[in-house]
Amino acid sequence: MTQPQAAEEIIETLINRALAARDHAYAPYSEYMVGCALLAGGEIFEGANVENSSYGMTMCAERGAVANAVYSGNRNLDIVVVATASSPPAAPCGMCLQTLNEFAETPEAVRIIVVNPQGERREFNLHDLLPHGFRKHQLDEAT
Repeated sequence: MTQPQAAEEIIETLINRALAARDHAYAPYSEYMVGCALLAGGEIFEGANVENSSYGMTMCAERGAVANAVYSGNRNLDIVVVATASSPPAAPCGMCLQTLNEFAETPEAVRIIVVNPQGERREFNLHDLLPHGFRKHQLDEAT
């Protein structure tokens, strides 16, 4: 198997797992179910949005998947797939983009793929979606 074939197989696996994760979402208020599967350190981590009647406590799918990766010791993201029902597929919210940015050594290299159950797909890199994200070095420079 060639390297591009292997990469495409990983992406297809991530897409399928993000779509499956979406089925586990808890979204009784918005009814907007989101699933995420990401690749970090060669491992796949998933998350689904979990709403709360106190809306600010809602956990987005992307942040849940990142938390799973970090808990497992993986702190450098490679590929993030987000599944929504929107057409075209929706990109991560600003809070999620900033969270992804925290764990992106090189934001230009982190692939963000958004999909929906109808098979639509859009692809970006993290820098495309958050071109001026806040980074740790900015805190270091302020002290």
